[in-house]
Amino acid sequence: MNQFAISKQQLENSPLRSIGIIIYPGVEVIDIVGPTEVFMFANKALQMEGLTTNPVYKCELLAKDDQPVTTMSGVQVVPTNSYRKFVGTFDTLIVPGGENSQEAMKDANLIKCICIYSKNVRRLASVCTGAFLLAKSGVLDGRRATTHWYFSSSFKDAFPLVRLEPDQIFVHDGSIWSSGGVTSGIDLALAMVEEDWGHQLALFIARFLVVFMKRSGGQSQFSPYLETAATDRVDFRDLQVWIMENPSVDLRVKALAQRMEMSPRNFARIFLLETGVTPAKYVERVRTDLVRHYLENTDKNVSEIAQKTGFKDTETMRRTFIRHIGVNPVDYRDRFGRKRKPQPPF
Repeated sequence: MNQFAISKQQLENSPLRSIGIIIYPGVEVIDIVGPTEVFMFANKALQMEGLTTNPVYKCELLAKDDQPVTTMSGVQVVPTNSYRKFVGTFDTLIVPGGENSQEAMKDANLIKCICIYSKNVRRLASVCTGAFLLAKSGVLDGRRATTHWYFSSSFKDAFPLVRLEPDQIFVHDGSIWSSGGVTSGIDLALAMVEEDWGHQLALFIARFLVVFMKRSGGQSQFSPYLETAATDRVDFRDLQVWIMENPSVDLRVKALAQRMEMSPRNFARIFLLETGVTPAKYVERVRTDLVRHYLENTDKNVSEIAQKTGFKDTETMRRTFIRHIGVNPVDYRDRFGRKRKPQPPF
């Protein structure tokens, strides 16, 4: 059996999966290129393994017309088709974000096309603020979704019927997928490849993308959602910092309230009012981000990491990590750990 555990017969019996990606002026170029690269690497990996000579994915860039589209960074992208004139169906439709997503929401034709496509695709997805366009079309009503952390408050105000989860890298709710900011579109596409062809192919692609596309700041920085939980009260802000510096101590509400010289009930009420999250949720997020740091930058085993980050056992850590990050700790380390040995390029 080949390394991907995929047979030639599976590939021969599987139809070509067409991926439509909508583009518009001011779109974020990484939201387009990131997912596209994942699907194209899937084609290349299967061909290099000798399993097929044909692609399993085909990407179409859909714009209002056939004119080049200027992205947020100034790079011009040439569409392959028009979302108003395209004849056919897609397996997956992806709506990226960008600085002009608010303006794009005013394009009645675009919103109408999303509504129409949503009824005929196997998967409908957004990257970053592309979630605003999906929500505007109504397809997210009553659904779980995520978007870029910075715009989560305005998203909640604009679309109260959507069950927003701003601390997720990506969210999969039935046939609808959404991802957070910018490079999380890569994670979204990797999850789609895993759903289609299995874990081994997705992991193989991830290793290549980490080699060439990992952002310079590294994955070990505290997640932006911790910044959204910051408060203007100096005493509570100091407490948040102390929590980050002491994840393994008792951080239950009673202990934190005692540190703040407040009653547990009053402390929990004010913490939620000041930060927008409960004390328990904040502690869980801090510990999860520290797990990410240890997985990326150390060789500590999961038992050591669980102890250092304050989780009572490795299973609790694993379940929490999956809930927040979308993958288990072992797979995360395979993708982003510093000790990973890169494969030779194609």
